Amino acid sequence: MTLRFSDVCVDARDIHALSSWWSTVLGWPAEATDDGDVALRAPDGAGPDWLFLAVPDDKVVKNRIHFDFTPDDQQAEVERVLALGARRVDIGQGEQTWVVLADPEGNEFCILSAK
Repeated sequence: MTLRFSDVCVDARDIHALSSWWSTVLGWPAEATDDGDVALRAPDGAGPDWLFLAVPDDKVVKNRIHFDFTPDDQQAEVERVLALGARRVDIGQGEQTWVVLADPEGNEFCILSAK
């Protein structure tokens, strides 16, 4: 038996707005699926596609899983993503080398220090 990691599924109240936001952040194209969802297609070698699924409820608790991104320039990337509508969040991380942000629907993600 073989499994292939093909999709990260993201629940969203507004799949079009949230997928468009992440498409801008990642620079990945968004496309509607036959099921009415929205997919962001990862470039070769960039990981799995992201699939945005409509849900009727708002996010209310801290994510149980989140994304970490490694930039070339952490400060520049944090500023760019904040300008696009992300916000800083405190999940109890204290002073760290990474920055915790949330997307427009409140999903936390981290921008790590540059490597």
